[in-house]
Amino acid sequence: MVGIIERYRHLWNLGPLDESNLVTLGEGQTPLIRVRTPWADGAGPQVFGKLEGCNPTGSFKDRGMTLAVTMAKQAGKTAALCASTGNTAASAAAYAARAGLKAVVVIPGGKVAPGKLLQVRAFGALLLEVEGAFDIALERLRNAIAERSRWELVNSVNPWRILGQESAAYEVVEQLGRVPDLFLLPVGNAGNITAYYRGFKRLGLIPPRFIGCQAEGAASMVEDRDIENPETVATAIRIGKPVSRSFAKEAVTATQGRFVAVSDQAILAAQAELAHQGIFVEPASATPYAVLLRLWQLGELPSAQTAVLVFTGNGLKDSDTAQRVFPTQKTAWDGSTAALDNALTADEVLP
Repeated sequence: MVGIIERYRHLWNLGPLDESNLVTLGEGQTPLIRVRTPWADGAGPQVFGKLEGCNPTGSFKDRGMTLAVTMAKQAGKTAALCASTGNTAASAAAYAARAGLKAVVVIPGGKVAPGKLLQVRAFGALLLEVEGAFDIALERLRNAIAERSRWELVNSVNPWRILGQESAAYEVVEQLGRVPDLFLLPVGNAGNITAYYRGFKRLGLIPPRFIGCQAEGAASMVEDRDIENPETVATAIRIGKPVSRSFAKEAVTATQGRFVAVSDQAILAAQAELAHQGIFVEPASATPYAVLLRLWQLGELPSAQTAVLVFTGNGLKDSDTAQRVFPTQKTAWDGSTAALDNALTADEVLP
């Protein structure tokens, strides 16, 4: 499978690119599928989910990382560095390994899901930990590498990251055959909402109405202020000082959208509901569905024919939280049909 650089480079001004420096794991071309809703057909928008957890490392971050690491290699950089709540770390580590570059990942201590840390270790990156939130990790890293020209910062402050993430907007239009009316996605550092907005505009299209979705404990965009110690079960968006705040505001304001926050309880309930539809996402990715349901319940869901929810990461990314949401249930079985009938009647889960 070709990656997004080969598919979309005709839209981007990358300059001369040595093909030997192209770093890809076949990212992109993720599914866009129907999502069931509580309302009957015609009573609300048709809802679709963009399954970005189908990217190589299990999250949307791969779209930006393929371009950031490719351009770093093209420029002769020797290392890719990032601060991360988890998904950026896994992606940076994977693409750096693919490129033959060293990778350094700085994380906030005790704030990253174990599954994401396992990926970082598996890909061979140097893992560093700081006390405090993600924002402290990023600030310290930016200060530390300011005078090291051979190192590349691959956080979303890297413009190649945002450009690569635009590709998901192109795919939505290709798959849906039009621009959706509503677009809901998680907002942490606010780079992805920026990328989608720019992606629709790059195609010369009028962007959809954007609804930026946050957790109540990390609702910096909703409250329009920095959150010093953000707390939420949705670790991927546990960020209190979004780097792309101004760009995200532009996307929402220009499209007459809004930012909405929901509780951790609502996020986990949405995660469970999506799982019952065969869609397993991490908590941050369930936030758009939780927001969609809340707006519908409050009678505040904008009139629309179609809505797209961006499911940014696979549910296995945060298996610890998933274990709490989906506890293991086992029923002993003696191999008989009668016992199987009883188990199914009781709606129990077989071992």
